[in-house]
Amino acid sequence: MTVPDLAWLSDLSVFNVNRLPAHSDHVYYATMEEARQGGNMNWRHSLNGSWKFHYASNAESRPASFWKQEANCSGWDTIQVPGHIQLQGYGAPQYVNTMYPWDGISPVRPPHIQEDHNPVGSYVKTFSVPEQMTDQPLYISFQGVESAFFIWLNGQFVGYSEDSFTPADFDLTPFVTEGENKLAVEVYQRSTGSWLEDQDFWRFSGIFRDVYLYTAPEGHAKDVHIRTELNDAFSEAVLHVEAQTERDVYCLLEDAEGRVVAEGPSPLTVSDPELWSAESPYLYRLFLQVKNEEGGIIEVIPERVGFRRFEMKNKIMHLNGKRIVFKGVNRHEFNARTGRVITKEDMIWDIQTMKQNNINAVRTSHYPNQTEWYRLCDEYGLYVIDEMNLETHGSWQKMGKVDTEWTIPGSKPEWNDIVLDRAKSMYERDKNHPSILIWSCGNESHAGDVILNASKYFKEQDSSRLVHYEGVFYDRDFDETSDMESRMYAKPADIEDYLSADPEKPYISCEYIHAMGNSLGGMYKYTDLEETYPMYQGGFIWDFIDQSLLKKNRFGEEFLAYGGDFDDRPTDYNFCGNGIVTADRKLSPKMQEVKFLYQNIKLFPDQTGVRIKNEQLFKGTDSYELVCTISEEGVVLEEKSLTIQVDPLSEQYVPVKWATEDEQKEYVIEASLRLKEKTIWAEAGHEVAFGQLISQTAPKKATPAGNVTVVEGDVTIGVHGDHFSVLFSKASGTLVSLQYAGEEMIAAPPYPLFWRAMTDNDKGNQFAFASSGWYTSSFVRTCTNVQLEAAEDHAVIRFEYRLPISEQAKASVSYAVYGDGSVHVTNNYQGAEGLSDMPIYALSFKVPAEYDQLDWYAMGPDENYADREKGARLGRFQNKSADNVSPYLVPQESGARTGVRYVKIANDCQKGIAVHYVNEPLTCTISPYTAFELENAAHHYELPPVHYTVVTVAGRQMGVGGDDSWGAPVHAEHRIQGETNMTFEFILKPL
Repeated sequence: MTVPDLAWLSDLSVFNVNRLPAHSDHVYYATMEEARQGGNMNWRHSLNGSWKFHYASNAESRPASFWKQEANCSGWDTIQVPGHIQLQGYGAPQYVNTMYPWDGISPVRPPHIQEDHNPVGSYVKTFSVPEQMTDQPLYISFQGVESAFFIWLNGQFVGYSEDSFTPADFDLTPFVTEGENKLAVEVYQRSTGSWLEDQDFWRFSGIFRDVYLYTAPEGHAKDVHIRTELNDAFSEAVLHVEAQTERDVYCLLEDAEGRVVAEGPSPLTVSDPELWSAESPYLYRLFLQVKNEEGGIIEVIPERVGFRRFEMKNKIMHLNGKRIVFKGVNRHEFNARTGRVITKEDMIWDIQTMKQNNINAVRTSHYPNQTEWYRLCDEYGLYVIDEMNLETHGSWQKMGKVDTEWTIPGSKPEWNDIVLDRAKSMYERDKNHPSILIWSCGNESHAGDVILNASKYFKEQDSSRLVHYEGVFYDRDFDETSDMESRMYAKPADIEDYLSADPEKPYISCEYIHAMGNSLGGMYKYTDLEETYPMYQGGFIWDFIDQSLLKKNRFGEEFLAYGGDFDDRPTDYNFCGNGIVTADRKLSPKMQEVKFLYQNIKLFPDQTGVRIKNEQLFKGTDSYELVCTISEEGVVLEEKSLTIQVDPLSEQYVPVKWATEDEQKEYVIEASLRLKEKTIWAEAGHEVAFGQLISQTAPKKATPAGNVTVVEGDVTIGVHGDHFSVLFSKASGTLVSLQYAGEEMIAAPPYPLFWRAMTDNDKGNQFAFASSGWYTSSFVRTCTNVQLEAAEDHAVIRFEYRLPISEQAKASVSYAVYGDGSVHVTNNYQGAEGLSDMPIYALSFKVPAEYDQLDWYAMGPDENYADREKGARLGRFQNKSADNVSPYLVPQESGARTGVRYVKIANDCQKGIAVHYVNEPLTCTISPYTAFELENAAHHYELPPVHYTVVTVAGRQMGVGGDDSWGAPVHAEHRIQGETNMTFEFILKPL
């Protein structure tokens, strides 16, 4: 009899005891009728729900004998399974990225663990075996336990397992009794496996996926392996089925309409098969009938089958004979309330959101997901890189530098079996899913023989998929580990250098365009490579969803918390906020850019029609409606709906004739491709692609009517007209009052602004250190001259400023007030040599807070920047100033709109002012907060009560960047050089 031993927790040779062999994730039923209906299995019984629970901070303080039959645990607390211990009132979650969570606290080195702080969760569940499961073998399955656990039943030791993210099954048959049974599970947060689970995520522990009992009939197929083959013409498919049973297996294959297309023992042949792809995820339904000697059905196994061929051909990855491009994201399993405990509804929301935004691929970073995820990817159509549970980042990369003094697993033979076990567990469970195209050997674990052996295992087992591993970038002696060149956060120029050198492998960016905070600038530089270089086959954005947890502040208000908010140390703070959706599952403004750049069909309208480029590999455009409009200032003048048929991988020009023609006006011609009918991932009318043409013309410059009266006092200059009054202060050096119909619009006067609230990327690339002089220049400046020019119909007041950043740098603002109450503002900046880049060149002022209703004619509808405006469109949009504080984990620059023709700022009575462009469209940000208020808050709840609406009108703002968030600058063409002379103009008008 095996005696459990705590020494196993740090013993490399012990990672499972009595665990059953890994197997496919198939379900099975007693009859064909049950198999067709699906749903819950009569041979499975869930143990999810309330369990008795005890928490201890280490093994020494745990109730060591709780598993004994006589131990009374009735007075213990209860805990929910599945669930993380740390999110149910015990201990605290900890967020770290690359370093191990005990860094600086304990000097341990692998495979040893920190014994004085290794939280232990002791779980007890009592159950009676359901009647329909009695008199048969009884098994238990733990779908996910972090990170190691022991299990007892009725006081007898059952087994032990590590690997948090793949199932652990055990045979309970020798230990189960009639009536009530006592199940005891002891979960340790840290084990040898923890050294292999250094992913960039929150550190939790506990039973966080489903637990269930199951049984099986005699002759049960313990494992099923489905393999498909296609001939070179894709006109014939062969279906191979291997079932681990000694009984006969009869196969019945039906198409999606329920018609039988093949039947009999394996293999089956199908003529003219429908092929599976993300565009058309066609699934056949296979029923495996396991039969007894008399030919009666013992069990029926229903499976979905997708016929597809994925292969490397001429150094390029092909799906069903066509070059594939991955328009992907990395995705953690995450929920703001429950951490990595997610529901099927969460998964469906994620997949529908991906499909609606043209994302076709997902990498399961950096562990196998719940098995339901793969079924949904099969059904909805997503290409999957399935990644094994391996990351040892903190063992070889410190503070960004590679240090291999104690890298694991490397080529250390003692680590081979525990790593290979993780590869096997993932492969055996997931091998039958058509959505999985690539196996991944884990993430950021350097290179060596151990990971190479995992790659060889995948290749030996499965010729229908390729193998990915990025870490060979650091050691080319192990290049054969990966079938493709895969790099993280390489700059576009570096990728071009690789692709231009006649490489041996195609390229994918397994992580790119780091989406931390206000980011994703320059993404187009990556997607542009898809058309230029056939061997560039796309990438996976880091990442899909923010990993932030809902927490309450000291006033009882919920907020989205990040590392450090739970007093967790060490921590990497808000580095967990890299999503293109928020942790509470709302779209980030960044998604606007993703959706456009990932379009599979591109539309190029002009004055006479639309060029349609269908880059889909397999589908024509017959399921879409083409809607073309021509608009003026956001008002649609004409609309035409067209039915089109453009074959996959082809182009077509569709003529469109417009009645509207006036060369003196600016029109927007837009083409929109929309779903004709509802799908499982979107409603009818959902837009999958759009394109715009803006026929720009110079705005008319009519002289405003009316006269003005100028009153020059000793300190104040007043300009007055019918129903308006404007005051300028010589002492303050600026406009100080703007009244329309007696309503004061200026709550705080305008001054030149050269600073924006630093984004996460700005902080990461040390922008503030290099350019902090612009921060000072935005707070203080010296007015060196005030000039007044008065005429009958207007007056011009000009203020000149010296800036503290340089003796030579100067700025001026001129206000020309006309008889209609409009104020024409001209901003001029005179640069100087040697000055650092500036983040923004703007004029900023405050109006009373009640003026918070905005009506834009600009690029939108979501925020956009110089390097993130491809997905924006010129149109008329409405929102409120508060809407422009985007929900990035740390407040920062957000809410800007480029291409502003005008924006109206009104109160509830629709009174207020408007900002209009003069020569060049503007960039405007209108927010309840100044740049400095945003920058000084670590959380949104720290922002002050709203007293103003802050209007920032910019001639230019630099891009937000996004190649990475720890050093990459904004690309040169989207920066603002401090030595450049610049001028911009705008007009303030009453509504």
